[in-house]
Amino acid sequence: MKFKKLTSASSKLRDKCDELASELIFENVIDYVYNPLNYAWDVHKEYLKIASKGNPKCILLGMNPGPHGMGQMGIPFAASSIVRDLFEITGIKVKQPSTLHPARPVLGLEYPRDEISGIRIWNLLSGLYGTRDSIFDNVFVVNHCPLMLFNGQRATNITPDKIRGMTVEKLLKACDEHLKQVTKIFEADTVVGIGKYAEKRAKSVFQDTQISVKGCWHPSPASPLANRNNGKDWQKNITAVLPTNN
Repeated sequence: MKFKKLTSASSKLRDKCDELASELIFENVIDYVYNPLNYAWDVHKEYLKIASKGNPKCILLGMNPGPHGMGQMGIPFAASSIVRDLFEITGIKVKQPSTLHPARPVLGLEYPRDEISGIRIWNLLSGLYGTRDSIFDNVFVVNHCPLMLFNGQRATNITPDKIRGMTVEKLLKACDEHLKQVTKIFEADTVVGIGKYAEKRAKSVFQDTQISVKGCWHPSPASPLANRNNGKDWQKNITAVLPTNN
């Protein structure tokens, strides 16, 4: 039942994002938009199938896909080795974005590079909880916005907090609604924003509700906080807001 509800919510967000992506490009807000919920839908569904078997009360919320992670294979904070070895997802073909930037190829599960943020997140969760099933008995990981946004000839990665306009507001509203639906499906009582943007967004969504919103540092290798003390400070920071093993 949870799998059906999750796929329904995700497919609605996918379709709405496809519609709004066209508007963003038409209005010159952004040059290229990739929607991995579209071209990597089959992998994403497999992720939802695995996660739906769990009963997590904590939602781990990221901002949007990374070009080496979810942007390749449709799983939040994905990393090639994590998807293969921890999730045991292999052999699923990933399609292509509707408009492909030559500097941002999509290779799907065959992508040769690991997303460092994904390695950090999922290895920490595996260390805390054990198997993939045990992870999803404790947390569900989702990105607020499923779109990758690129500008210019070099395909500079643009995060959702860097763009403005009416269409952007429509996009964020659709993403807010999806977050509410996911939280309701799992009957979660806590949302942990990974990074300040996700934390702020979750607080705006769940203000005046019983949902507890917390925050932790983002694991990006570009973040001094994530790298401090060889990553041990980041591990301590996020562990402090995660649930104990169920």
